[in-house]
Amino acid sequence: MSNPSIVRPLRTLLFRSPGICLRCQRQAIRYHSLQLHSRQFASSSVFRTAPTPLKDDKAPVKRKKDDEEFVPKPLGRPIGFHQPPRAGTNTGKKEKKQKVTGITFRERHIAKTKEIAEEWGKNYFQDFKNIRKYRSGKVFIANPRIFKAEAALYFPNFHGTTLEAEVADTTPVLRGKISVVNVYSSAWGEAQANSFTGPDNKELKELLEKNKDVCQKVDINIEENNMKAWILALFHWRLRNMRSKEDWGKYFIVRRGVSDLMRETLGMLNRRVGYVYLVDQDHKIRWAGSGDAEGDEKDHMMKGLTRMVEDIRAKKSGNGDKKPMTNAEKVTEELEAQAVNAGAS
Repeated sequence: MSNPSIVRPLRTLLFRSPGICLRCQRQAIRYHSLQLHSRQFASSSVFRTAPTPLKDDKAPVKRKKDDEEFVPKPLGRPIGFHQPPRAGTNTGKKEKKQKVTGITFRERHIAKTKEIAEEWGKNYFQDFKNIRKYRSGKVFIANPRIFKAEAALYFPNFHGTTLEAEVADTTPVLRGKISVVNVYSSAWGEAQANSFTGPDNKELKELLEKNKDVCQKVDINIEENNMKAWILALFHWRLRNMRSKEDWGKYFIVRRGVSDLMRETLGMLNRRVGYVYLVDQDHKIRWAGSGDAEGDEKDHMMKGLTRMVEDIRAKKSGNGDKKPMTNAEKVTEELEAQAVNAGAS
């Protein structure tokens, strides 16, 4: 329908002025339409509702579930992979897959999807969030006792270069020895790992020197940034001077091949934080720590490492029989086990 505010004036102009010529009528209509379009106010009787007022700054804001403060807990169960590591894996290169005949592409896709789902479903840390909001990124509190060898899971293979300028894998280096493994990706993370295993821990230094044949320290520096990796390569000489020549092959610089699955399975949810693992001679993770050493975490690490060294020496000497535990030791073990289970998620 025509707008009555426009039609009514035109009707008066055209039909009530018979003495006006056709040309003058056209000019009058054009002039009148220009005046209508230049109006400052809307002619419609329907107006939009006013915008909703902003919330008062003093009003309480509901906190989302993801914004809740993250509080690290002790490890409730072993972490790691269910399959033993293999040298030559996790190189960052696409591995050639063997063709399997007799099955369709759809069946292969379903099998691969099921395999990935099962692997991620076993992940202990898949529900951990907001790790940077508490204790300088600490992800978990170290377990007070080492995990039993029968229940422990495996430490994966890392592929990189060592200070000997050789491409190598961590699996052959860790095989057959108890290893204190530091994993970090920044100077801040390295300082956090050193709060467990650095020069201030004189007890660890003495233990490593006395048991070189069964115990060692390994560093894994994950540097995926090409520019930082190039700068790090320029200072290899400085890193060599800080270590004995026999330890050059135990310092790894890893540039690729560290997947999200590896990070989350090992609890390395924060890439800037440092981590420490006690890995036995069979590549199993028996103890783990993250962030800065707090409370008795360093003492727990040393007790676990000492116990692992005693066990491997007992096996090598052929005296694998354990001494019977006293009642006090049994009570202590039970209480510590309850403390670990209480921290399970």
